[in-house]
Amino acid sequence: MQINAAPRSPGFVHVLVHADDPAELVAKVAPQAAAAVHDVGAQIALAVSEPVEQALRDELAGTGAALGRLTTLTRSARDSGQTVAAWRARELRALSSSGRPVVVVAEHDPELDGVDGGFWVEFEAALNISLDGLPVTQLCVYPRMPLHGAVGDGALANHPLHLRGGERVPNPRHAAPADVLAALPFAPPHLLGPPDVRLHYNTFELSRVRDAVEEAARACRFDPVRGEDMVQAVNEVATNAVEHSSPEAGLSVWARPGELVCEIHDTGALTLPLIGLAPPHPSQARGRGTWIARQLCDSLHVWRARDGTHVRLLARA
Repeated sequence: MQINAAPRSPGFVHVLVHADDPAELVAKVAPQAAAAVHDVGAQIALAVSEPVEQALRDELAGTGAALGRLTTLTRSARDSGQTVAAWRARELRALSSSGRPVVVVAEHDPELDGVDGGFWVEFEAALNISLDGLPVTQLCVYPRMPLHGAVGDGALANHPLHLRGGERVPNPRHAAPADVLAALPFAPPHLLGPPDVRLHYNTFELSRVRDAVEEAARACRFDPVRGEDMVQAVNEVATNAVEHSSPEAGLSVWARPGELVCEIHDTGALTLPLIGLAPPHPSQARGRGTWIARQLCDSLHVWRARDGTHVRLLARA
């Protein structure tokens, strides 16, 4: 008896593409996208500049490709590579739930290089975690010689495949996210000045944390639902801090009309800051807190420092 079954998706496929101008970019990625549409009925999602998007639409016209644009991220998300990866995973999980695989064409944006190129290193490593197992192929286009050397080195380290001569070949310089990030300093987000609220708490004082965030959300003029989201998000992170990292932790709060920032600090050492990016397995009893928090706020950034681990959460009304 012959049983016909649809081929299983290989899961996330992360491909580095080198191109120095829009014409070269289109010439390299358009055949890959067209083949995916023809072979498996893939959807095409774009995260590129407007001129490149138009050139791709022109090139793929007549192939039956359904091209969409990934959501433009807020500035707060773009300050954190791990937050962008979490947003991308949320959107691509929804797109692929239709049963059709997704091909993403993403273009390097030099405006996000920063002073050290760390955004791109963190972002691509975070994608390898957050998109793991999804039927998504992402073609990441970088110039051969980025302005910041760390961007090029990180691109090589984070992509298991490299597009050469129209073929995807194994990249010998690829490394696991933990190894890529081991030497990365993970600079904190921008300074906010003295907080409006600062308190220390232990396991038995988590109600003080929830009360402080609830009061701050009201001061920010959040509606009740948005306020409850932020209270829950901070509570999840605050609980993790005193249950798994140190007996006491700290909360700092910055409240302004329409925007609330909360930061949890504990003295524990975090080996891999990219936590809460992969959805927990249904049978997993613990380890859901940071994942839940990432779904509830606009930005969640984790970094390590000499004094321990910091988690900054931001929500807008």
